[in-house]
This record gives sequence, structure tokens and C-alpha cells, in this order.
Amino acid sequence: MHSHDSPDRLDWLDAHYRAMPPVAALALAPAAFDGAELVLRAPLAANVNDKGCAFGGSLVSLMTLAGWGLVTARLRGAGAEADVFVADSQVRYRAPLYADLEARARIEGDVPAEAMLAQLRQDGRVAVQVAARVCLPEGGDAVRMQARYVAIAKGGR
Repeated sequence: MHSHDSPDRLDWLDAHYRAMPPVAALALAPAAFDGAELVLRAPLAANVNDKGCAFGGSLVSLMTLAGWGLVTARLRGAGAEADVFVADSQVRYRAPLYADLEARARIEGDVPAEAMLAQLRQDGRVAVQVAARVCLPEGGDAVRMQARYVAIAKGGR
């Protein structure tokens, strides 16, 4: 399900991320978006802690940004302009990561973009649950996050 506008969507996301100084420091880059899952990557060298593995703050930041980018891209792809916020999240650190970071985010329950858009237009806001993870190169996850994001229609407050 690769749409022809996926590269443009990733370019927009990349520019948006780079415009935020704390995000730019992570040196992240959008890697893939197929409409259902957004993948962000960041080098270990820019996100390393005192033990030589990935810094926990970078891991949770990358997953949070992947979820934000996913919800934003899904709504933009459906023609909606909304401000997206992370409302709450739960993170489980499972194993240290001694490699580059790759975060993957998906909307739980595979809620279609059309349903998100319909609720946004009806209520001026929509909340979705996102599952994100950072993978270990040998398989499995270094960290997992479940988060709730809220999108508020621009001009609809």
C-alpha cells in the first residue's frame, strides 16, 4: 500500500522534526511509511549513554515522535489539518540496545483514517491508541510503548 505521495509525506515530516531543536539533536530520519506503520531511525552515536547503549530518553523520544508522525501523517493523508499531542504513555524497557535506533509505530486496532477523520470533523478532536517499539538487531524489542494521542482540529477549538 505504498502511495505515490509517501516520499513527500516523509520529507514534510523530516523538515518538521528538524525544526525542533531537541528533536534535531537526536539526528533522526523518517525511514518508511506505508499508511499503517511509520519507521524512524536514529544513529546510536547521537543517542548513546554512559554505558555505550542507547539513552532511555532518546528511545522514548523516538517512539513518541514516531507515534506523533504516524497520527499526523494519517490525518494529513485524509485531508485533515489538526494539532496532534501525546496525551499519556506507558513505556517498558526490556533490553539494552547497542545499535542504531529504529522505532516503529502503528495505530492499535488498525483504526481507518476515514474513521479518525469522521470523528475529528464531528467532535473537533479524536483520540487514538498507538503501539510503538524499538527493535533489537537480533530480534525482539529493546523497548515498547503504548500511548494515547489526541488530535484537535485546527480552528475547531
